[in-house]
Amino acid sequence: MIRIQKLDNGIPLLLERMDGLRSVAMGIWVLAGSRYERPDKNGISHFLEHMFFKGTKKRSAQDIAVAIDSIGAELNAFTSKEHTAFYIKVMDESIDEGLELLFDIFTGSEFPEEELKREQSVVCEEIKMVLDTPDDLVHDLFSADLWGGDALGQPILGSEDTVRSFTRDDLRSYASSAYGTDRIVISCAGNFNVDRIGSMIGDAIGASTRASTITAPKPSEFKPGLRAHKKDLAESHVCLGIKGIEQNSPDRYRALLLNTILGGGISSRLFQEIREKRGLAYSVYS
Repeated sequence: MIRIQKLDNGIPLLLERMDGLRSVAMGIWVLAGSRYERPDKNGISHFLEHMFFKGTKKRSAQDIAVAIDSIGAELNAFTSKEHTAFYIKVMDESIDEGLELLFDIFTGSEFPEEELKREQSVVCEEIKMVLDTPDDLVHDLFSADLWGGDALGQPILGSEDTVRSFTRDDLRSYASSAYGTDRIVISCAGNFNVDRIGSMIGDAIGASTRASTITAPKPSEFKPGLRAHKKDLAESHVCLGIKGIEQNSPDRYRALLLNTILGGGISSRLFQEIREKRGLAYSVYS
């Protein structure tokens, strides 16, 4: 059973004890993604996520890496159009160390200047990797056309120009405006003492509150269209989309079932017809 409580600063905490496991997974979810970015700061949510791992008041980037490996944990993060998540997976015997490490990077990151320039180069290489991966690029192009000039159409990684322009002050300013306690949810599942871990998380995150100052503009309506992007490749990559249902629609489970039938696996109609029967493509899915 999932237990939901509120920390002293108002952050929702979701806990599920799973006695049959010997591990614990903890996540911090923040309502901060590319849809909340100005065009000239596109990519800052993702870049900030990277910089959280580059040193805290207590640890250098190398210290963080060693601490993770020393307890056999997985500490990582990801950014989407609407949120950023930080998570750790750790054995239950190392839960204290894992929790302290996760909240150290989340609350104590310094965004050191010497790491910033290096990480800009890393993220620019990540952008080039997407441009060299047609299956990723075609979805970015689709999203850009679908949403037009709206922020939802912006790529999560940003562009090389925007990434190269970010300063330490930009990161601090964006974190201050987007990482308010009113935009955070914390979750934990696995083998742990529910009361104890709730108290530990409350102590780690603190009791102070901070309101966010950013909002997302309402996106425009679906824009039908056709776009062709020429690239020197041996294959063509095609992405088709239609207007769907709202995320909270009561029909969402029917839509998930329909997607499974249409292109959700190797027995799906698209896979069987286009690949298995006709041999027209190696990859096809919905």
